[in-house]
This record gives sequence, C-alpha cells and structure tokens, in this order.
Amino acid sequence: MLRKIRIVLAALFFVGITLMFLDFTGTLHTWFGWMAKVQFLPAVLALNVGVVVGLVALTLILGRVYCSVVCPLGVMQDIISWISGRRKKHRHRFSYSRPLTVLRYAVLVLFIIALVAGVGSAAALLAPYSSYGRIVQNLFSPVYLCANNLLAGMAERMESYAFYEREVWVRSVSTFAIAIATFVLIAVLAWRSGRTYCNTICPVGSFLGLLARYSWLKPVINTEKCNSCGLCGMSCKASCIDSKAHAIDYSRCVGCMDCISVCKHGALSYAHAAKVKAEDIQDNTSAPDTGRRAFLAGTAMLATGLAVKAQEKKVDGGLAAILDKEKPTRQTPVVPPGAVALRHFAQHCTGCQLCVSACPNDVLRPSSGLMTLMQPEMSFERGYCRPECTKCSEVCPTGAILEITSADKAATQVGHAVWVKKNCVAVNDNVACDNCARHCPTGAITMIPTVAGDDESRKIPSINTERCIGCGACENLCPARPFSAIYVEGHEVHRNV
Repeated sequence: MLRKIRIVLAALFFVGITLMFLDFTGTLHTWFGWMAKVQFLPAVLALNVGVVVGLVALTLILGRVYCSVVCPLGVMQDIISWISGRRKKHRHRFSYSRPLTVLRYAVLVLFIIALVAGVGSAAALLAPYSSYGRIVQNLFSPVYLCANNLLAGMAERMESYAFYEREVWVRSVSTFAIAIATFVLIAVLAWRSGRTYCNTICPVGSFLGLLARYSWLKPVINTEKCNSCGLCGMSCKASCIDSKAHAIDYSRCVGCMDCISVCKHGALSYAHAAKVKAEDIQDNTSAPDTGRRAFLAGTAMLATGLAVKAQEKKVDGGLAAILDKEKPTRQTPVVPPGAVALRHFAQHCTGCQLCVSACPNDVLRPSSGLMTLMQPEMSFERGYCRPECTKCSEVCPTGAILEITSADKAATQVGHAVWVKKNCVAVNDNVACDNCARHCPTGAITMIPTVAGDDESRKIPSINTERCIGCGACENLCPARPFSAIYVEGHEVHRNV
C-alpha cells in the first residue's frame, strides 16, 4: 500500500513538472508552478524559508521521500530502472554495495563552494531539478513541438485553429550537448544499477542523506521474522540493504517502499526503529498501518503546506516575428527585468531552463559563457522582450528573476540601444527607414536628418539612452542583415527610468 501511494504521488509531481517545461502557452504554470518552488535547491536559492524548513522536517520524519516523490530526476531514474527490471532475468538484479562516502561528500562540498563563490555554471551541472529541466527542454520538447505542429497542420486542413505551430530550433549547442550527456549518464546508471547517481553524485541527495540517518520513520528489519532470503536487498535500487547483516544504510535509502512490498514474511515495516522490537510486534499489520498513516500525513503536509499560490497568467500580445539574424557581440550580456543585476542573477540561477521554456517570444536562450554556462540571457534575433510580458519572472523558482509587474518592467532599464552606422540601410543603401523609431515602445529613438537644418536629407536614428529600457524591439525589427544596425548593450546593474 505504501509503495502504491508513493507511486501515485511521484507520478503527479513528475507529470506536472514535465508538462510545465513542455508547455509553450504559459497556461500550465498556473496549476503546476508551485511544484517548481518546492524543489529543494530552488527553495534554498530563493530564500524560501518555509519550503526549506518543511522539506527538512519531512526528511527528519519520513526519510528521503523527497528523492522518490518530489524530485523529477529521481522519478525519471525510477522509470528507467523499472523498464530495465521488466526483463525477466533482471527482475531482482540489485545487491548491497558499500557507500562511496568520500565521493559523495566531496561532490557536496564542491557544490556548496561553487554556490557560495557564485560559480553558477558549476552548480547548475549538478543540480537535480535543473538537470531534469534541461533534459526536457532540449531533448523532449522538440519531440513535443513536432507532435504539436503535426496536429496544427491536421487541424488547419479541417479549418480548425485549436493548435498553432511553433518553430523547433536549438537555442544553445553547448547546453544541448550537456543535456544529452547528462541524460545518457543518468539513463545508463539507472538502467544498470538504479539510484547510483542519486547516492554518489547528486548533492541534494547527499545532503538529505545526512538528515535521513536520523529520520523518525524508516524501513526497519525484524530479525525474528527475517529468514535471510535476500529478496529485499535484491529489490533495493539504492543498494543500501545488507540482508545478511540485517542492516540498512538510511543515508542512501530513498523511501521507495519496494523492500516492504516484496517481503513475504512481514519482516520489514515502516516505523520508528526504537519501537520495533520482536516482543512488541503482535500483529504483522500494526506497524505498516502506523507507517502508512505517517506517510500520508507527511506527504499531505508537503502537498498542501508547501504549495505556493500560482500567479495568474498575463496574456502576451502575440509572437514576435522570426527574423534571420546573427547575434551581435555584446560587451555586457542582457538579462531579464527582475534579475536586478548580473551578480544577483548568476548567484541564484541554476540554469533549469524553465524561463526559456516559458518565454513566448523566443528571447531567452542559454548562455555559452564559461562562468554563466546554461544560465539564460536575452538575444533578439527571433523576437523582442514585450513590455507587457512578465512570464519569466512568474515562473522562476529560485529568485534569480524576481517577480515584477508589467508597470515595473516598463520602468526597468536592462540595457540601452547602440547604433552601428556601417550597418544602417539608410546610410549604406540611401533608402528611407524608420523601423527602429516606429517600433520603440518608449519613444527613445527619433529620426534626425543627416544634414543639420535640412529636413529633406536622409534621416538616421538618434537614441535617448535615458529613456531606452533595452527591450530589443529596435534590434529585432531592424531590416539590416546579417547584423542589425542597432543592438542592445546590457547593464551590469539594472536601473529605473
């Protein structure tokens, strides 16, 4: 029964988080956004004390159920391991292995050092939630979009517009390669040996494992009933049950309840270890009933007490035009309004790609820089940052992009426009063009004559950098190819205009 409850809850979290990364309409975050905010590392970086305390309390009471219920990367490993175990000869393929303690805690220490030092790219590589987000965004999302486009084509032929097409493209080659490597590594480990990644590399698993040693409830072996058949150890995907010594390494146990479900003699129960004595157990069902009630109570506390109210969707004005442009060289990258400053953004962002998935205008894409690898930055080849859209600030679970209103965004200067004379068609081709001025939402660009006092002469753009907010409309809609004649240079610290 406990195992079934765990599987149902894990399925809800896994499907909800996956759909949130796949959704390009911005609607599902209303329902599932809280699932991202109760992930451990995003809650820590967002200084969400209530969630962190709740997850710590949950682990001290129930053990590492977070890893088998809430963490999508952990559930993905369970799915892969289950598929592998469906093969007849591999049904009971696990065995006890000694913990790689030095490796586990060395990775944890390095991870903490990277977070404190602000090396976001190093931390992003190991963060489990972010790793899963990158896998979905880069590997699963293209398949999902192709299926959507196929349905859109079929619907259009039937004169229905229930679906609309989205372009399938690779936002960052480096992030795409990292997502493939991460998926292959985790999939191979899960296929062969279950939760090896969680108990050797994952820093969140190692930290929660320290707490789980002292959890109130945990799987306990009744030595009076155990006949040392070893079935529990062969079914333990965490390889933490030494059936010969009747011992369980609780720092590696993820609370999957598989061992309890396979035991034929009722020798395993989910209870407080100090109370489980052979002479006290009169009925085989009494201990599991107590554990089941505690498990239900704990998971209910997680689902309701830690849920953060999702914000209402703000409708975007439409998709920006897709233009064939090349990215200009910026001295300072442009990060979204709400990021406050480059330093703040780098220290809090784990590169999970949720904001990249949610951006309706294809402005955000993962960085290829060494220190900010996989963290999103703004680029305007395919669209521009519409002043009314605040979707990235709504979905960010780590506080890297603080939630703002459209009014706040319109008054936030993330960068300023720079005119490049040698690229301008008005200069090179001697044609009239005022695209940048006509589409500037703040009126920061005006057209002035090339010859002072001669209103009939060709006009070129003049930029008021005090009014410019760096939305990128001018860069995106400039007709010059391959580089725009006007581009946005970022600010290290955002300003109010």
